[in-house]
Amino acid sequence: MIILYIIIGILALIVLTALFSRKSHYVKRDIIIQTPRQKVFDYIKFIQNQETFNTNAMEDSGRKKEFKGTDGTVGYVYTWSGNKDAGKGEKEIMAIEEGKTVEMEIRFTKPMKAVARIIMETTSMSNGQTFLSWSNAGTLPVPVNLFIPNMEKHVAKDMDKSLLILKGLLEA
Repeated sequence: MIILYIIIGILALIVLTALFSRKSHYVKRDIIIQTPRQKVFDYIKFIQNQETFNTNAMEDSGRKKEFKGTDGTVGYVYTWSGNKDAGKGEKEIMAIEEGKTVEMEIRFTKPMKAVARIIMETTSMSNGQTFLSWSNAGTLPVPVNLFIPNMEKHVAKDMDKSLLILKGLLEA
């Protein structure tokens, strides 16, 4: 009986901790690319181009993919279903400020349901350079929200790798 009370106490502690922990996550990364802003923007606004630099998109090259609409325009939806690393979900272009910002929503259905807002923004710099920022923000339900600090570290690491790949592609 004591073991049962200990288990109930541990579960109650976990739930209470989750209830009072933050539920939103936010990661923002940036990079300077030695390429003019318009060229960078014209590349990143196409979701299918993200297959060439986004490490998450590269996790399962054999995943099933579907596309709805015209890539690079508001309303375009890319749907995938893959292995346990790639999961299942969709990404939709929600807004475009031509030459500057692409805003997308990513909706995961596996391994768990989650929604995040992704914004990629380009800014012109001197000498034909581009400052590119990439943010990912959303919320997670209780008790999954307990994993937000670890998730943010993982997402930041993946975004840093992806930005370096993108830089290499666009500067080549």
